[in-house]
Amino acid sequence: MPLTLYVREGCHLCDEFLLDLSLDLGAARTGLNVVDVDGDPELATRFGLRVPVLEAGGAVVCEGRYDRNRIRRALQL
Repeated sequence: MPLTLYVREGCHLCDEFLLDLSLDLGAARTGLNVVDVDGDPELATRFGLRVPVLEAGGAVVCEGRYDRNRIRRALQL
Protein backbone atom coordinates (compact mmCIF):
# COMPACT_ATOMS: atom_id res chain seq x y z
CA MET A 1 0.00 0.00 0.00
CA PRO A 2 1.50 3.37 -0.95
CA LEU A 3 2.32 5.58 2.04
CA THR A 4 2.68 9.34 1.88
CA LEU A 5 3.87 11.46 4.77
CA TYR A 6 3.18 15.17 4.38
CA VAL A 7 5.67 17.30 6.30
CA ARG A 8 7.12 20.79 6.54
CA GLU A 9 10.79 21.65 6.87
CA GLY A 10 11.69 22.79 10.39
CA CYS A 11 8.68 21.04 11.94
CA HIS A 12 9.82 19.14 15.05
CA LEU A 13 6.62 17.07 15.09
CA CYS A 14 7.31 16.03 11.49
CA ASP A 15 10.88 15.03 12.36
CA GLU A 16 9.72 12.95 15.35
CA PHE A 17 6.90 11.38 13.33
CA LEU A 18 9.28 10.38 10.53
CA LEU A 19 11.77 8.89 12.99
CA ASP A 20 9.10 6.82 14.76
CA LEU A 21 7.59 5.70 11.47
CA SER A 22 11.01 4.74 10.10
CA LEU A 23 11.73 2.65 13.19
CA ASP A 24 8.37 0.86 12.91
CA LEU A 25 8.55 0.30 9.16
CA GLY A 26 12.19 -0.78 9.07
CA ALA A 27 13.04 -2.08 5.61
CA ALA A 28 9.47 -1.41 4.42
CA ARG A 29 10.26 2.32 4.60
CA THR A 30 11.28 2.17 0.94
CA GLY A 31 7.57 2.43 0.07
CA LEU A 32 7.25 5.72 1.95
CA ASN A 33 6.92 8.95 -0.02
CA VAL A 34 7.80 12.03 2.07
CA VAL A 35 6.37 15.27 0.66
CA ASP A 36 7.21 18.79 1.85
CA VAL A 37 3.90 20.65 1.61
CA ASP A 38 5.66 23.98 1.16
CA GLY A 39 7.01 22.77 -2.18
CA ASP A 40 3.52 22.94 -3.70
CA PRO A 41 1.15 25.90 -3.13
CA GLU A 42 -1.92 23.63 -3.35
CA LEU A 43 -0.56 21.28 -0.68
CA ALA A 44 0.46 24.22 1.51
CA THR A 45 -3.13 25.50 1.31
CA ARG A 46 -4.66 22.03 1.79
CA PHE A 47 -2.65 21.18 4.89
CA GLY A 48 -1.90 24.61 6.36
CA LEU A 49 -0.42 23.95 9.78
CA ARG A 50 -1.93 20.45 9.86
CA VAL A 51 1.29 18.45 9.51
CA PRO A 52 2.55 15.78 9.78
CA VAL A 53 -0.15 13.78 8.00
CA LEU A 54 0.28 10.13 7.05
CA GLU A 55 -1.87 8.76 4.24
CA ALA A 56 -2.11 5.13 3.15
CA GLY A 57 -3.70 4.57 -0.23
CA GLY A 58 -5.02 8.14 -0.17
CA ALA A 59 -6.79 7.83 3.21
CA VAL A 60 -5.56 9.70 6.29
CA VAL A 61 -4.19 7.26 8.84
CA CYS A 62 -2.77 9.65 11.39
CA GLU A 63 -1.94 13.33 11.78
CA GLY A 64 -0.16 15.48 14.30
CA ARG A 65 1.37 13.18 16.87
CA TYR A 66 2.48 9.64 16.07
CA ASP A 67 -0.17 7.08 17.06
CA ARG A 68 1.62 3.73 16.85
CA ASN A 69 -1.47 1.61 17.52
CA ARG A 70 -3.58 3.36 14.90
CA ILE A 71 -0.79 3.15 12.33
CA ARG A 72 -0.13 -0.53 13.03
CA ARG A 73 -3.82 -1.36 12.67
CA ALA A 74 -4.08 0.56 9.40
CA LEU A 75 -0.90 -0.95 7.98
CA GLN A 76 -1.38 -4.36 9.61
CA LEU A 77 2.14 -4.35 11.11
